Amino acid sequence: MIRKLRFKFVLINMSIILVMLCIIFGFIYHFTRVKLETESISMMHNIASHPSRRRMPNERPKDMRLPYFTLQMDNNGELIVTGGGDFDLSDEVFLRDLFLAANAAPEHIGLLPEYNLRYCRIETPIEQFIVFADISTELMTLHNLLRTCFAIGFASLLIFLGISLLLARWAVKPVEQAWLQQRQFIADASHELKTPLTVIMTNAELLQNPDFDDTSRAKFSSSILTMSHQMKGLVEQMLELARSDNSEDKMIFSQIDFSKLVEDAVLPFEPVFFEKEFGLTTQVCEGIQVNGDAARLRQVLDILLDNAQKYSRDGGNTHILLKKHGREHCLLTVSNEGDTIPQEDLKKLFKRFYRADEARSQTGSFGLGLSIAESIVRQHKGKIWAESKNGINSFHVWIPCA
Repeated sequence: MIRKLRFKFVLINMSIILVMLCIIFGFIYHFTRVKLETESISMMHNIASHPSRRRMPNERPKDMRLPYFTLQMDNNGELIVTGGGDFDLSDEVFLRDLFLAANAAPEHIGLLPEYNLRYCRIETPIEQFIVFADISTELMTLHNLLRTCFAIGFASLLIFLGISLLLARWAVKPVEQAWLQQRQFIADASHELKTPLTVIMTNAELLQNPDFDDTSRAKFSSSILTMSHQMKGLVEQMLELARSDNSEDKMIFSQIDFSKLVEDAVLPFEPVFFEKEFGLTTQVCEGIQVNGDAARLRQVLDILLDNAQKYSRDGGNTHILLKKHGREHCLLTVSNEGDTIPQEDLKKLFKRFYRADEARSQTGSFGLGLSIAESIVRQHKGKIWAESKNGINSFHVWIPCA
């Protein structure tokens, strides 16, 4: 699919470039042809307007760009030839044929392609004569221009083809990453669901076995219920992550007291930390206001605090800090004492289904919480990142203030 998408991108891009080159070179060719034709006709009108400038045969004019000559029929039917040092004007039959051909044409100005000449027929009450100008140079110029346009166009297409291939890789890369992430997400979700489903199916089969007593059956039922709750939690987190990614799922933004929201979010976790004999301290600056969705920001805090109580070392302390960060932003930090997280794993923590320690799956963690938190923070135009040093694991949330 990605290869087809790249091919379509390159094809569309090259088609647009080809059309643009054809238009550009077409305009260049057209205006050049019109300019040469206009100059030639202007020269012929100039000759017709200044009869004194007409030269005798084989006399080279000094003030005209293009080779020319004029033909005039006198009262006796004899041709009078003037001008032109670039033509052999000794063939009277040829000259008479030219005169008759130009005189028989309906237009006063036109072309005689078989002779490579342009004519301009001038009729006055006193005389009638025809000015002829050579168009060989004009045709050669247009021919060379056309050949140059083809060469430049072909070279440009090759260059743009290379650029389009590079642009196709760059443009399709986000789609490719999203596609790979989707495939990985499906594979990971299937893997996470496979284990509890296997446990549920095994215990359900054992429940149907009449050889087990009531105590064993109760144990099997308890295992089914436990795995069902685990699957329910995974499905809810997956739905939550899908809603966070869905651009149509609009958040309700309003100005909220972030300081109070943090303090309220900590209260439900105090008994949990106390029961596990973990320390929990808070340092919240008062009066910090932000524009955001209170429920979603509360969810971010719940995820960070839940991670802290799951992965703290025995008897470890967790510290929550909220302070101003500059004039227009605030910084929320949730730090807990625990095993040091390797540097290469810090950025991967926010990937879906990623767990630095696979044993964490036994705590009910599916590796989706931080991905959900990152999506919410990003929609609030903020940033979230993790740091780990000296046995302290810290998660920072940086968002704009109201």
